[in-house]
Amino acid sequence: MGKENPTNRPDQRRNYIILTVAIFVGFLFFGFTDNARGPAIPRIQADFDITELQVGILLALNSIGYLIGCSYTTALAKKIGIKTCLIVALAMMPVSGVLICTVPNYTALLLAFFILNLGFGMIEISQGVIAATTFTKRTGTMMSLAHFFYGAGAAFSPVISTGLMVARFGGQLLGWRYMYLIILSCAIIPAIPLLIGKLKKQDYNKKKTGYAVILKKPSLWLTIMILALAAITEMGSAAWLVNFLEKAYSYQTDQAALRLTLFFVCFTLTRLCVGPLIDKIGFINSLAISTAFAGAMIVAGVLIGEAGTPLLVIAGIGIAPIFPTVMATIAKLFSDEIDLAMTAIMTAMGIILVPANLLIGGIVNQARVIFTSSHGEAGVGMAYGAGYIFLGLCCFGSCVFALILKRRQKKTGFLV
Repeated sequence: MGKENPTNRPDQRRNYIILTVAIFVGFLFFGFTDNARGPAIPRIQADFDITELQVGILLALNSIGYLIGCSYTTALAKKIGIKTCLIVALAMMPVSGVLICTVPNYTALLLAFFILNLGFGMIEISQGVIAATTFTKRTGTMMSLAHFFYGAGAAFSPVISTGLMVARFGGQLLGWRYMYLIILSCAIIPAIPLLIGKLKKQDYNKKKTGYAVILKKPSLWLTIMILALAAITEMGSAAWLVNFLEKAYSYQTDQAALRLTLFFVCFTLTRLCVGPLIDKIGFINSLAISTAFAGAMIVAGVLIGEAGTPLLVIAGIGIAPIFPTVMATIAKLFSDEIDLAMTAIMTAMGIILVPANLLIGGIVNQARVIFTSSHGEAGVGMAYGAGYIFLGLCCFGSCVFALILKRRQKKTGFLV
């Protein structure tokens, strides 16, 4: 888009507003659908009588689908355009809803969620590239606002999805199956402004380097580790908090879902307010501070016990800025190859998330065996606590890599 502000001329301003609406509504939808799994997983686990390890396998396969979706989106965009990629991904949502609604067993469920996460991967890359090439000014603020809408969708998701699961239509309980069908069918909403807005081809298809060059950059790999470890915590919190509270402290589903909603309220309000501060103190400094805070809240929250539950909610304040700040960092560090860098980073993150999800399920499963043998039924809660502490340790790891990136960028004289 060059140095010209996209709002200088009326036609450009109108298109900028349309694209901004498309981005914001798209993130809202993504946040809502991506986090419906938190309340759904305990119900899925009960319906199919699966273990925590099998839940971990389900989440790991989700990550594999997400990974594959991320990996081919840039190549597909060369042929059909990044906007068309996003429209195709949105079209996959109601199809996935039908598949999830009709699965007869656990194996079919794995396949349905795999297809859903192929679409999620495409949405992630497509929306990220469109946002990075649209928000060339006040990048930290605009990226935080975009991801605020993801947080807004995530905040409402646990309560609304739980409400849908217990609602009845024609005397029939909707359950988690029809809940997914309903919310995924809402994909038409973000598609409408996207169809109206226009993207210049060179905004997402021009290349000055290739993967062979960009993969040799240490800053890329440091960014990958920052995002991947933080993503384990963010996605793990969304997936495991309800289950943790139910199993460890005997919370009812609506009580646990309310805590997850409060987590995302903290998450969402932080993204709404923190953008200008991120632009002021710097992207990498922000990453180091927020990851350290989130890690401390999670570890302390678990170790304190049930009284520490508010700290698990407050952890959303630290987790919230990480993803949009990494996206802003990518836009600045790799301005000439945004789509290549984003695809490489998101794909690598997906690769790391696969064993991480298995590891969390494995930790809980193995700890359950160990702790129940010595502490009886109380050992179940301790096992889930062990899995949750792992999420906090991942945040501390993300902080370490942020400090390494800061040191490296200071040496190069380009600290963002």
